[in-house]
Amino acid sequence: MDKTADKIIITVLGKDTVGIIAKVCTYLSENSINVLDISQTIVQGYFNMMMIVDMNGSKVPFSVCSKDLDTIGQEIGVAIRCQKEEIFEKMHRV
Repeated sequence: MDKTADKIIITVLGKDTVGIIAKVCTYLSENSINVLDISQTIVQGYFNMMMIVDMNGSKVPFSVCSKDLDTIGQEIGVAIRCQKEEIFEKMHRV
């Protein structure tokens, strides 16, 4: 099986507030989703984070994870989007 099938790209964008990383990472940890890489910046008060996570062994399927993170984002005032890495790679291939 292709290992990219378990990798998900998560992006978080919005006004910077305390606890954004904690909320997202707590959800991931509680659902056995492993963070492989993370990058975050704050530019003029706006928070931007990109994560690559491994869902191999996750307690929830991708669709549930995506919906749950969207809900968490709404609760804390940021946009959280999830995309399968294999789809991302195919979309950005030239």
